[in-house]
Amino acid sequence: MDSFRKSLSQLHLFVFLAGLTGPLGNLIQLNGLNLVMYRMGITSLVTILMYSFISNKISISNKTKWHIIGVGILISMHWVLFYTSIKLSNVSIGLICLSSVALFTVLLDPLFTKKKIQWQDLMIALISLLGILFIFQFDIQYRKGIAVGLGSSFIAALFTQFNKKLTVKNPPQTIQTFQMLGGFVFLAMIVIALSWFTKTEIPMPTKMDWGWLMILALVCTVWSNYLMLSALKHISPFTMNVTLNLEPVYGILISFVIFQEHKQLGISFYTGFFLIAMSVFIQMYRVLKTPK
Repeated sequence: MDSFRKSLSQLHLFVFLAGLTGPLGNLIQLNGLNLVMYRMGITSLVTILMYSFISNKISISNKTKWHIIGVGILISMHWVLFYTSIKLSNVSIGLICLSSVALFTVLLDPLFTKKKIQWQDLMIALISLLGILFIFQFDIQYRKGIAVGLGSSFIAALFTQFNKKLTVKNPPQTIQTFQMLGGFVFLAMIVIALSWFTKTEIPMPTKMDWGWLMILALVCTVWSNYLMLSALKHISPFTMNVTLNLEPVYGILISFVIFQEHKQLGISFYTGFFLIAMSVFIQMYRVLKTPK
């Protein structure tokens, strides 16, 4: 019970830090691809340094290393699409699309666990989807950003399933180190290739961008990912992803203050947001009532 409650606390702190990533990304004057490349580059340097000081490293096979690196590539793709969604619409829309992760998790979970679909989970996920569809139907100018955001959410549901299996036998420090390094190398290769084909220079962050990137990498990536991987030891992927729906709550409130986005959004957004928030609280009530 104590381990479960500790994991829930770690999970909610992780979600709060995740809520900061959207507003921070909007402050950085880079496109989604370059932004994530620098984010993962800084994170890789820090995690490799931290990993080198671990005295009791657990030996893992090359096959496991490549598995972890592959998940890191999925994470990099999720982040690129997430920030692209924000750039195409705004922080609030990009964040709220993440609530569809719960629906994708319900659909993917039977493929990974061989269990039948839990209809209560499906109903909760459909409430979130209804909220997104409500926004999609009425806020036409945000449709492109929503479509990209949904792609980001699908990848998030996918890599969470893989991460759940990895956390059973591998320590969080090892997973994070190889995932961040794998994602960074993957994106760096793409950025270099695009620069070569287009005959343009690789964009460099401004001084202000470097400051935001450091916060994004150290606080919202290194520390928050450690909390997330630790929480997954006692929390199911579905609970993880439904609770992650609180990320838009924190991020949207911050964006309202910083970017005044409440002036851009209509009644359809708030109706959809209410439905999504309702799905989160229903699931959290179920989890707290019958902890596993």
